[in-house]
Amino acid sequence: MPRITDHAIVIRDLDYSESSQIVVLLTAEHGKLRGIAKGSRRMSPSSVARFSGGLNLLNRGQVVATTRPMQDLASITEWDLQDDHFGLRRSLPAQQTAMFAADLLNALLPDADPHPVAYGLLVALIQAVISDGADESVIAGALLKFQWGLLTDCGYRPELDRDVRSDADLAKARAYSFDPQAGGLTTQQRGGDWRVRPATVALLRSLADGVPVGGDVAGVQRANRLLCVYVRSLLDKELPTMRLVLGMGQGR
Repeated sequence: MPRITDHAIVIRDLDYSESSQIVVLLTAEHGKLRGIAKGSRRMSPSSVARFSGGLNLLNRGQVVATTRPMQDLASITEWDLQDDHFGLRRSLPAQQTAMFAADLLNALLPDADPHPVAYGLLVALIQAVISDGADESVIAGALLKFQWGLLTDCGYRPELDRDVRSDADLAKARAYSFDPQAGGLTTQQRGGDWRVRPATVALLRSLADGVPVGGDVAGVQRANRLLCVYVRSLLDKELPTMRLVLGMGQGR
């Protein structure tokens, strides 16, 4: 039975019984870990000692777990809370953004596949949205950076410079179409395509080049909506928290 000790963030939690929980953790080095924490809800001294601070959604801590062949759930034997990210409770937009990020990670990442970049992206997102002065612009920009980084890390980075239908350099146009099946932009319009403004394309190109986003909140929100509906197409379903992002603005 391999034993895992790693830093982790809770991206899903479910009460399993009066005394236990089923959790999904994103670990720093071991990827997504599904497990059962037996006794984590008990208030006995031994349980409190083993599950310091509790396993709650978006908490960060150090986990000790054992995995078993042919079993879906690992056994979470210890949890040491390091940051409860209390700042998320003081801001509804920050909390909703972090919950959406957790949903994306749970849906896009396979179990037990190391994704240290994705872990770092979640840490950075949470720190950005709970920082002092994190207004609508900061939160929208942090989410866009997270979505772009996660899609890139998972191998779904949208194509912005080549026409995905002609395989030629993407020509300048008054408006572009986004083909979710091909994963990028085109000037060849077809039914069912998503219309994309040149300003949105320019914003995403700047992001891809490492230029910080900000300033035009409406533009950043449109880019967030585009990436959100792209993920929805990849998953072929809408996650509950996607409504929070799709309601950020109108149009793409």
